[in-house]
Amino acid sequence: MLFRIDPSSTVPLYEQVAASVRRALSERRIAPGDRLPPARELATSLDVNVHTVLRAYATLRDEGVIDLRRRRGAVVTGHADGHARLATLVGELVAESRRVGMDAEELVTIVRRKFS
Repeated sequence: MLFRIDPSSTVPLYEQVAASVRRALSERRIAPGDRLPPARELATSLDVNVHTVLRAYATLRDEGVIDLRRRRGAVVTGHADGHARLATLVGELVAESRRVGMDAEELVTIVRRKFS
C-alpha cells in the first residue's frame, strides 16, 4: 500500500500522508503523471477525516510534488523529487529527535554544525 499512517505517532496525520507520497516518489514507486487516490476515497481507506488528506495534498502541492485540479484530482508532477526526498528525511529526523527528547534548538544546532 502506498499510504501508511501510525495513529499513535506524534507526527500529525496529514504529515504522515504527505511523507508517504514523498517516500513513494523518492523510491520510484510512483512517477510523474500518476494519479493519487481521490481525497475522500483515501480518507475512508485510512479511516481519517477528508480534511486531513486535503491538507496533505495541499502541502504536497505547495512543495511542487503534485498538481491539484478539479475533476482531474491529484497528479504527481515529480518536479520536486529532490525536495521531496529531503522533506521525507527531515521528517524522519524530526521524529527521531522527538523520540530521544531533543528539542528543535538542539537539532538545529547539530544541523548547522554539519554545514560548517
